[in-house]
Amino acid sequence: MNKSALIIILLSLLYIPGIRSQEKPLVWDLKSCIDYALEQNIQVKKSKITLEENKIDTKTAKAQLFPSLSASISQNYVNYPSSDAMADLKNSYAGNYGISTTWTLFNGGKRLHTIKQQQLQDKAQEFNIEEAEDNIEIAITQTYMEILYAYESVQINQYTLEVSETQRDRARELYKAGAISQSDYAQMDAQCSTDKYQLVTAQANLDGKKLELKQLLELDITEEMDVVIPDLKEDNILTPLPDKQTIYQTSLNVMPQIKSSLLSIDIAKLEEKRSKAGYYPTLSFNAGIGTGNLSGTNYLFGTQLWNKFNENIGITMSIPIYSNRENKSAVQKARLQIQDSQLEYINTQKELLKTVENIYLDATSSQSQYIAAKERVSAVETSYRLVEEQFFLGMKNTLELLTEKNNLLTAKQEMLQSKYMTILSVQLLNFYQNKPIVIE
Repeated sequence: MNKSALIIILLSLLYIPGIRSQEKPLVWDLKSCIDYALEQNIQVKKSKITLEENKIDTKTAKAQLFPSLSASISQNYVNYPSSDAMADLKNSYAGNYGISTTWTLFNGGKRLHTIKQQQLQDKAQEFNIEEAEDNIEIAITQTYMEILYAYESVQINQYTLEVSETQRDRARELYKAGAISQSDYAQMDAQCSTDKYQLVTAQANLDGKKLELKQLLELDITEEMDVVIPDLKEDNILTPLPDKQTIYQTSLNVMPQIKSSLLSIDIAKLEEKRSKAGYYPTLSFNAGIGTGNLSGTNYLFGTQLWNKFNENIGITMSIPIYSNRENKSAVQKARLQIQDSQLEYINTQKELLKTVENIYLDATSSQSQYIAAKERVSAVETSYRLVEEQFFLGMKNTLELLTEKNNLLTAKQEMLQSKYMTILSVQLLNFYQNKPIVIE
């Protein structure tokens, strides 16, 4: 193969579906993360493979409606060691050749029920794929929100460290001037070191969350991620929530796990019909042609084939009389499977209700917590400024200043936590109403 031909083949591979790799975005916002994960996630891919396998089974089930055709060729050597015949007549070679067909005309509707079952299983697997996609979308959204939370936490700790360094430097000047004691200055220096440690911890947490997102996206360990940090407004936080019952009723109609569970009941009912078909007779049509030859005769090979040429046609009815309880047991198991599927459907509904209720509670409580935390931050900031001014005037000691500063840091972290918990809960409520998740 010359070099030009090799280049053409390699270029053509880039356009074969499934071989061309999906282009990675330069920066990763939530939508690009979800879109990429849905194409690359291993569990989603495996679910799609299972669907293709099910479709093959459906084609196989449909093919059972048609006749089967087979050909046979046999060659046999026979020896007669105790025969009084001459040595060359003590053994012979026989050949048989035939073509036959069999066609099941009636078997109680078992084949038709099998086809319907397979078609429902194909549909159920499509819902399973949707559920797998939903799971990865929720996981991506949660991890992405954790990255946003970790990023803002780093910003808060960075600002806190800058303030601590400024206060430590100012305290050093006061200590040199004799305005504060060495102990006060040491406490300010120690607080600065603590804030630096908190910043390092926050940065490590951010890096860890980015790593989790990379793993969800099936990215290589050497690849870097530039995550988009949106400027979220209070509209994303304090958005009005729909009625909880409305959300639940909508989710019952759109969530794939509910649809799949409902189909399982229909599949179980068809299995009962398939099992009952075992009580009915099976009517089959068969036909064939054949011929053969035998050595040691006075007839030529072609003459033997013509003389032994035969045709046959017939109908066979198989009537079940006693099947060692196989049919009865199959029907009883199918009925139990129907009950189990119905219970599983109820359980799936209850699990969905539990999920929606928990998310709704998180959303409402987080909104209230955010409002309260925001007011607390405002009040603590005012108190902190006053204490800081009084400290440098010698009216407050170091412990009082550091206590107020830590109170402010805690208040900001609580507001940040309630902020992103609210945004996540609101987006998940939208998700369970079949609305797109949008963070911008």
